[in-house]
Amino acid sequence: MAGYRNRDRLAKLWHEELETFRAARPESEKLWRRAVPHLPDGVPMLWMAKWPGPWPVYVKDAKGAHFTDVDGIDHVDLCLGDTGAMCGHAPPAAVEAISARLAHGSTFMLPTEDAAVAAELLAERFGVPSWQFTLSATDANRSLVRYARQVTGRRKIVVHDYCYHGSVDETFATLDERGAVVERRGTIGAPVPPSETTAVVPFNDVAALEAALKSGDIAAMLIEPALTNIGIVLPADGYHEAVRELCTRYGVTLIIDETHTISAGPGGMTAALGLSPDAVVVGKSIGGGIPAAAFGMSAELAERARASLELEDIDVGGVGGTLAGNALSLAGIRATLSEVLTPAAFENMVARATEWTAGVQAALDEFEAPWQVTQLGARSEYSFRATPPADGAQAAAADDFELQQYLHLHALNRGILITPFHNMALLCPTSSSADVERHTAAFREAVSSLFS
Repeated sequence: MAGYRNRDRLAKLWHEELETFRAARPESEKLWRRAVPHLPDGVPMLWMAKWPGPWPVYVKDAKGAHFTDVDGIDHVDLCLGDTGAMCGHAPPAAVEAISARLAHGSTFMLPTEDAAVAAELLAERFGVPSWQFTLSATDANRSLVRYARQVTGRRKIVVHDYCYHGSVDETFATLDERGAVVERRGTIGAPVPPSETTAVVPFNDVAALEAALKSGDIAAMLIEPALTNIGIVLPADGYHEAVRELCTRYGVTLIIDETHTISAGPGGMTAALGLSPDAVVVGKSIGGGIPAAAFGMSAELAERARASLELEDIDVGGVGGTLAGNALSLAGIRATLSEVLTPAAFENMVARATEWTAGVQAALDEFEAPWQVTQLGARSEYSFRATPPADGAQAAAADDFELQQYLHLHALNRGILITPFHNMALLCPTSSSADVERHTAAFREAVSSLFS
């Protein structure tokens, strides 16, 4: 409760916002009640139940940075599918390419021209030459972990404490108060204790990383170049250089997962910081709104991986699926990279995120709220602590679910959507200063309600 101590006031404000929500969204309530008998909690994936309010908002139409729900309410979308719609909803170039491809067949287990073009675009942006395509970043991360084990002959991976890499089993590991590797809170049905597959180190802790790599049994280091799913935690000066040097010294495959940190620019933090990974993962945002992801490998890693595989068994080795690399996804990726998420688009996205950050900071300063806000390119996030976190544990310690839910519901009642899992805003190519101002005004009102 370090970020806010007046829980009685918070409870009162929460119930007021609940009543506002109920009154404004009767059509969403009707659809939710119809769904409950056949969908647990009335949602197609259980994590959707985490949205604040007694029932979810049902979307009717979306375009660019806005969507309209079934009750006719216009929303500024600052969640953007938690990066899945970072290019904005229904971007015309992607819609045209996807529609054209769909009309001529969508999946063949055979390549189309779009595959090579998409790979060339990714190689140019991220600096690794050899690419493969999947349906999600989770699939891409799993594939690279397998390839790293294959070429190194080692068993374990190392991840950062409070990392997020989709639903990869090995990454649901954290450190307890004694520094032991344990299951992360909320893990569902872990197949084995994570200490058998994974070493965990705090973000920005070079000494801890070297101690983990010295063991000699680490096949890969799978990292986000900045933590993003526990609040934004930025790398300290020199940290990535140390990571690269240590992975090289101990023969560990360095995999950088840019699925969220692509917000830093067209080539993510890999390009922005001049990083040199052995492999890169990018997902969600690159398909124009349809399932798509990719992983890239250095020439050396790709050669070692391919040389280790027998053609007879290449389809049953645990990498890839029938729909991976399908023609529809590749059409979406080609159009999105070449015409939607362009360098010029990122300039607007980052500028709007900078305005969003300034608006949040102004409210925090005005009401002396003991919180902070951090920006990473087109992504920005506030957390309930006075200074930016240096690692995942610090970020996690500042979490306050009840306070977060209130702020999210307050925003939703004013037609503003932010991601339900933390206090993050993402800006898309069509986000406007007027969109940002709507959030700035609403956020100031919320902070005032708590601290005035």
